Amino acid sequence: MPLPAKQAFKLQENLVMDVSKVLFISQGIEPYLPKTEISTVGHDLPQGIQEKGFEVRSFMPKYGCINERRNQLHEVIRLSGMNLIIDDTDHPLIIKVATMLPSRMQVYFIYNEDYFQHNLVKDLETETSPEDNDERSVFFVRGTLETVKKLRWIPSVIHCHGWISALTTIYIKHIYNDDPVFKNAKVVLSLYDDSIAPPLNSRLAEKMEMDGIPAECLKTIAGKEVDYISLMRLAIANADGVIQHSATVAPELVDCAKASGIPFLPYEERENYIDAYAEFYKSL
Repeated sequence: MPLPAKQAFKLQENLVMDVSKVLFISQGIEPYLPKTEISTVGHDLPQGIQEKGFEVRSFMPKYGCINERRNQLHEVIRLSGMNLIIDDTDHPLIIKVATMLPSRMQVYFIYNEDYFQHNLVKDLETETSPEDNDERSVFFVRGTLETVKKLRWIPSVIHCHGWISALTTIYIKHIYNDDPVFKNAKVVLSLYDDSIAPPLNSRLAEKMEMDGIPAECLKTIAGKEVDYISLMRLAIANADGVIQHSATVAPELVDCAKASGIPFLPYEERENYIDAYAEFYKSL
């Protein structure tokens, strides 16, 4: 029996909305962090995509250098309070949010005192305590995905920026693949002229196995210190699309992305890359 006209229209409206939601998971976003290539994209791309009619959500770590009062961050009690277990240790997840003006775009911040400083500091924790970067990345990725689930917001595209977000591709593919919020999402990875120094802890694969990631999927990093190339290769292997954003990217990563057979958007000089990215999202 056909649906009544109003009900059919509502169903069609929901379907249209479902294919126009983009989740941005970023290493940094300007103006909360100083201007870099990644933080500039973290600001400009979501805003530009939103202006094209997409619904967006942006997540980044709540580093200790971010002044909560000046940037008007506040804790979201209904989203906070969950404990994430990493390497058999509980880590409370705290969610903060701010509204970026004039676009009124909301930015969500992932926070935990074990990985990010409570007091205002000058340098990023990824630089001052790099020995925790493996768990810091896992906590950020899992914290973001668990928060999106609590929001009951279903993205059609998840776009990752920076190494700290790279593990999103494998967690979506192997842990959240049957979750109603994420099972139809396409994960896009942007490649930058980025690095990790020093490499991530050699127990990263072991800690991810504790989360349920199959050992077979982690064999390229098992028992090894994980450098930028190794991490991004793993991310590419589990992504649905790759974009070369920086003009200069490690050639082996570009070759890996092209050889993977997944959609790849190469770098090219363009005045408005946002148009190209919007079309890339639609093509997945």
